[in-house]
Amino acid sequence: MPNPHSLSGRTAIVTGAAQGIGKAVVEAFVEAGAQHVVAADIEEEPLRAFVAEHDRVSAAALDVTDEAGWQALAEQTVTAQGGVDILVNNAGILVFGLLEDVPVADFRRVLEVNVTGVLLGIQAVAKIMKGAGRGAIVNTSSVSGIMPNNATGPYGASKFAVRGLTRSAAMELGPFGVRVNSVHPGGVNTRMTNPFNTTEEEFDRGYKFVPMQRGCRPSEIAQGVLYLVSDASSYCNGTELVIDGGMIAGQYFEGLPGSLT
Repeated sequence: MPNPHSLSGRTAIVTGAAQGIGKAVVEAFVEAGAQHVVAADIEEEPLRAFVAEHDRVSAAALDVTDEAGWQALAEQTVTAQGGVDILVNNAGILVFGLLEDVPVADFRRVLEVNVTGVLLGIQAVAKIMKGAGRGAIVNTSSVSGIMPNNATGPYGASKFAVRGLTRSAAMELGPFGVRVNSVHPGGVNTRMTNPFNTTEEEFDRGYKFVPMQRGCRPSEIAQGVLYLVSDASSYCNGTELVIDGGMIAGQYFEGLPGSLT
């Protein structure tokens, strides 16, 4: 019986692939037997260093807000690999601050990268996948797109928007055999959420309020993405896969049985 998690014979594009979740996704796809993975990122140096370590992976410099860049990447991938079977819209940015204080330019930049970048990715591959009669797209949202936080209003707004885009795309592309789902990470130990590069132990200490009592590893998100693009999730469309260690499962009442204190 074929392995439903195998990506044998499939070509993928992954954005934000130079580090963190995107890098872990590329590695998971290679391990799952993908024919080829295009690792795309705006940061070219770390991207090329990473790609040099792997077979069946190529680097592509991409600003996800650049429509022409997206179209060129999709066309190049079809020419070189014969098609695009998988797209992971993972690139994203985060700014901190109160909504009353955040510069409008920063707010617009977050929306451009986190939302418009996803739209342009979908537009770049939609016709290709529809023509093939199959395809899988995964958009990286966040638990912040389900349960907002203080000081991350622009980020939360963008991730709520990614949920809406994902559901709309699932409805429009589903009849053509293309599945579109979203993944919602909790606190993942990446440069974006751990900018001071604290140790894993120190990072985990900040997530003692989570049932799992720690932060998340990029590889744990990658395995969820792998599931959503593989045949193992063949009936998932418009699905929101939350991988957060139970962060948004509920609230502890201190002092009552089952609480952490």
